[in-house]
Amino acid sequence: MFDTDNILETIHMITNEHLDIRTITMGISLYDCASPDTRDSCRKIYDKICKKAEHLVKTGDEIEKEFGIPIINKRISVTPIALISAACGEKNLTPFAVALQNAADTCGVNFIGGFTALVQKGFTPSDTALINSIPEALTATKNVCSSVNIASTRAGINMDAAAMMGKIIKQLAYNTREDNSIGCAKLVIFANAVEDNPFMAGAFCGAGEGDTMINVGVSGPGVVKSALEKCDGDLSDVADTIKKTAFKITRMGQLVASEASKRLGVPFGIVDLSLAPTPAIGDSVAHILEEMGLESCGACGTTAALALLNDAVKKGGVMASSQVGGLSGAFIPVSEDAGMIDAVNKGALTIEKLEAMTAVCSVGLDMIAIPGDTDENIISALIADEAAIGVVNSKTTAVRIIPAYNKHVGDEISFGGLLGSAPVMEINSFSPARFISRGGRIPAPIQSLKN
Repeated sequence: MFDTDNILETIHMITNEHLDIRTITMGISLYDCASPDTRDSCRKIYDKICKKAEHLVKTGDEIEKEFGIPIINKRISVTPIALISAACGEKNLTPFAVALQNAADTCGVNFIGGFTALVQKGFTPSDTALINSIPEALTATKNVCSSVNIASTRAGINMDAAAMMGKIIKQLAYNTREDNSIGCAKLVIFANAVEDNPFMAGAFCGAGEGDTMINVGVSGPGVVKSALEKCDGDLSDVADTIKKTAFKITRMGQLVASEASKRLGVPFGIVDLSLAPTPAIGDSVAHILEEMGLESCGACGTTAALALLNDAVKKGGVMASSQVGGLSGAFIPVSEDAGMIDAVNKGALTIEKLEAMTAVCSVGLDMIAIPGDTDENIISALIADEAAIGVVNSKTTAVRIIPAYNKHVGDEISFGGLLGSAPVMEINSFSPARFISRGGRIPAPIQSLKN
């Protein structure tokens, strides 16, 4: 039970330190929606999502009002569409994305994820169809998110998929050029994608999940920074402070997840502990690292500080929830973090440093804008580099990169809302074209042989 001090402390966190539930995400299995007829399958998809998630937004709003806890997003994740569409044999899967969009509109959620293919070891015809449909599908829809898993520790890296994704990202950037190439903000390329991630744009309902479940993502970078402002001890004390704070944050997530599960009659899945920043001042992961003692995020020591933060968040959070999952760490999306943006603008933070940081934190190279004329092979090679970090270290990594059409280094693009704004960053322009053109698969590392 919460005592009076706990309640007052939580109110202070919410009011002054940007503590919130970032998302309640309902996962929905669509296996029973597969059909040889595309229109029939799309109808089944729409009907099932609307039936299962009919009260999701309303329930989230009610919990928010009753408990006084901000719940920023209500979202849906579904079974990878490449699996569901295989029965129909279509080469253009845009109708499935439109069905997802229609369901999202009806349910009132802000994003729906699962326009997804899992190709870490090879392609089925429906995988290829889905990937080739991404530019049209994400241009034709507003709230549909897409992901492609191109690598895993068990399978290695599908370099043919990496090469494809470079082309797809460039095409999507061009298709949405009138809106700062925003389509690319809805597409993630993964290594070791997880099945219960509640955060967009990479959420999907994995093959091992049940028919429906509720997954919750908490967020509180501002709370962690505020706690560290009162900590003047050594780095062991810093880690201990973060653990205690993460415990408090996660308890709130556990409460909301349990309550949403009970009211919706849907099993509780996981609480994701990830510290997800926003563009709001005081809600930055970069500022946490600076509070530890760095002059700027990106300085030497940044990777070590981030490793400490990520580990302490996990250790504190795992004690506070019966079921922890998803990604559960610290996100470092450039456009969504005011401190990251400042660090880029003053030259302290580069893509190379961000890549090093991804070895110790959640996800990877996230919401990074690069010049629109960047060669597709460079994008493919950047994806391969990030996948290699994930594969060798047995962790989830990802790339969400935006080659902003007709923009150059030093320009800034704005998306608004939680997506924020991103300075266009310089990227190494030496060509990896011959390496990418070899194709094939980078074999799994030796540590994959554990069975």
